[in-house]
Amino acid sequence: MKRASDLKALDASLRRRFRVVETPVRFPDRTVSMSHPASAEDLINERDFERDERLPYWAELWPSARVLGGHILQMNGEGQTLLELGCGAGLVATCASLAGFDVTATDYYEDALAFARVNAWRNGAQPIHAKAVDWRALRAPTKQFDVVIASDVLYERPYGPLVAQAIDLFLARRGHAILADPGRVARDEFLTDVRERGFQVSETKVPYRDGAVRQTITLFDMRRE
Repeated sequence: MKRASDLKALDASLRRRFRVVETPVRFPDRTVSMSHPASAEDLINERDFERDERLPYWAELWPSARVLGGHILQMNGEGQTLLELGCGAGLVATCASLAGFDVTATDYYEDALAFARVNAWRNGAQPIHAKAVDWRALRAPTKQFDVVIASDVLYERPYGPLVAQAIDLFLARRGHAILADPGRVARDEFLTDVRERGFQVSETKVPYRDGAVRQTITLFDMRRE
């Protein structure tokens, strides 16, 4: 009960601090209701941008996250641990928890982690673990995961090798990783690096349609050779 009351208080705090909207994300077998800031542009901080060009992409519900969330919902996660790299407001982490995974969500925005925890709770999922992680300063982890996932995280060229390194560090020997990408700038560098690290990569292309938005999302499935 204490955890539920803490999350209810966190939800209220976020609604005081942000202009929050509720967005239903519909999947074939269920609808997930996502609470998130109404506008990412409202959250741009000039000081953060000047320091490391940080922009609040986390506040958007990107097509790649919707596709990956639907894919994860079809999996049976009972008894498995899962790590998400760059969780944003928590759509995929929520789907993973609903699928039965023991979820750890990471991001380098503390507010993203707060929304992720609240959204899992609001959708009746098991509580998720949340941890602030900066890919540029990774340390050898004390824990590895059965599954590592990420969606639309290759939007800056330096992120290709950084994401590949994170997957290599956090993924258990017999685990597998899934990355959803719409064709971002660092994709080729990522694929080159992850293959050099000994991963076999298979891909599935998924058409995404929502009103005027038309994208092809590629799901990359990675396993160690």
